[in-house]
Amino acid sequence: MAEATTRQDNKKVLIVIPAFNEAGPIASVIQQVRKEIPEAQIVVVNDGSTDETEKKAKAAGARVLSHPFNMGYGVSLQTGYKYALKNGYGYVLQMDGDGQHDPRYLPLLLKEVQDGIVDVAIGSRFLGEGGYKAPFLRRVGMKLFGFIAGRLSGQRITDPTSGYQALSRRAIEFCTRDAFPGDYPDADVLIMLHRAGLRFREVPVSMHPSLNGQSMHSGIKPFYYIYKMCLSIGLNLLRK
Repeated sequence: MAEATTRQDNKKVLIVIPAFNEAGPIASVIQQVRKEIPEAQIVVVNDGSTDETEKKAKAAGARVLSHPFNMGYGVSLQTGYKYALKNGYGYVLQMDGDGQHDPRYLPLLLKEVQDGIVDVAIGSRFLGEGGYKAPFLRRVGMKLFGFIAGRLSGQRITDPTSGYQALSRRAIEFCTRDAFPGDYPDADVLIMLHRAGLRFREVPVSMHPSLNGQSMHSGIKPFYYIYKMCLSIGLNLLRK
């Protein structure tokens, strides 16, 4: 009886939405997600927002996990992963709360991991149709670290910064480890997954401009991002 319960729990799907000051779009994002996968639970990880993100997410019917202050994108994802493990979820779908990720692709990403094709399915805005245009510095970073991660993993990677992903239970467990980066979990995580023997691949999706007009890669952040990613990749290669 206990085994049957565990197997049934491992079919459950959790949708994790990290959010920092997303009071404007968050309710609409939750509503659209629910239309695509009504059986999944939605968890918004409120990363120390100073606006009404928490209030509006709760009003839209999502479970909200709130950090006392802003702790970073990677920490927010890990909060969601740890919640998934604790509550017996077999799959996690992660997407941003700013309206950039089109929820219509959630079932497609989920199918990749449910069918056992990969451990992580990554939504790429640069495969197939779509005219997404990233800012110049971010585009340079994507190409550079996509090339590095691709060479190290033996496959083509077009969108190493995509936070639109589906994860299997095995991948969720791996991403709760201390080595998971707390700020920018991008190309360095793909390298970590490959070195740990987990499978991943990109799936074509469409994305929209952020509804709030903000980006975690704005201002001087792209320069820090490049420095941080070089350091993180180097440390990953030194680990056994």
